[in-house]
Amino acid sequence: MYLPTLRKAALSYRLLLLLFLSATTAYAQNQPPKREPFVLGHIDRIKSVQLNEERVLNIYLPDGYDADPKVKYPVIYLLDGSADEDFIHIVGLVQYLTFPWIDALPKSIVVGIATVDRRRDFTFPTHNAKDLKDYPTTGKSAAFMGFIEKDLQPYVEKTYRTNGQKTIIGQSLGGLFALEVLLKKPTLFNTYVIASPSLWWDDESLGKQAPMLLKQSSTAAPTNVFVALGNEGPEMKKATEGMVSLLRATPARVGRIDYVPFPEETHATILHRAVYKAFQTLYKKPK
Repeated sequence: MYLPTLRKAALSYRLLLLLFLSATTAYAQNQPPKREPFVLGHIDRIKSVQLNEERVLNIYLPDGYDADPKVKYPVIYLLDGSADEDFIHIVGLVQYLTFPWIDALPKSIVVGIATVDRRRDFTFPTHNAKDLKDYPTTGKSAAFMGFIEKDLQPYVEKTYRTNGQKTIIGQSLGGLFALEVLLKKPTLFNTYVIASPSLWWDDESLGKQAPMLLKQSSTAAPTNVFVALGNEGPEMKKATEGMVSLLRATPARVGRIDYVPFPEETHATILHRAVYKAFQTLYKKPK
């Protein structure tokens, strides 16, 4: 007499089990997939004595950096190196060009200098009244140069395995600053990659000072310089090509200078293609 009741109970149990399994499966299917972080580099923070502030460095270490503690690497210093500026796409170029089957660039450390106030850090004092009014924090490039020389480079060379080869990349006001370093403190870097430099600053005074500054630094070791210019208009073109001509006229100071116009690029779009071309040009291997 209990058999039908037992069968009903077993069927109910199976039905409940099926419903539970079905609900569990549906829940699992509706959950988002497990995600892991995609790591491109890491962040260092250093206290700058020269600037009296903390500065953020975005660091990319080449593939295999931890494999052999005896290998040392070139360092690429990137102005405007915040994560939301140029760090990610420039690191992408470095990673791509160092793939073994491409091998167009030596494996390199990239140090992206995150921006705090680029107008302050990348410009020397101006006598232009409108610029002073519009950009009141400008004119502190000497302090930023001191930061690179006395805080940043010693930190990088102490913390990472470097081989003495140092490249700076700068665009716009960053290009103006890179040119100022080249003229005033040329030994800070071996290679300069400069895109659409803002030579209009202070009524083009850096171009006017360049002949004297090149003579003053005539004993410095020759450097490699790559200059690119987008479609910037006649004044910017004249100022940039004038600077290139001055640099070419001092082969003892500038060992190699390449100038590549990109008329199809704007001030905003030039950097990626300019850096790619610079790496291809400066590190091209003989056939």
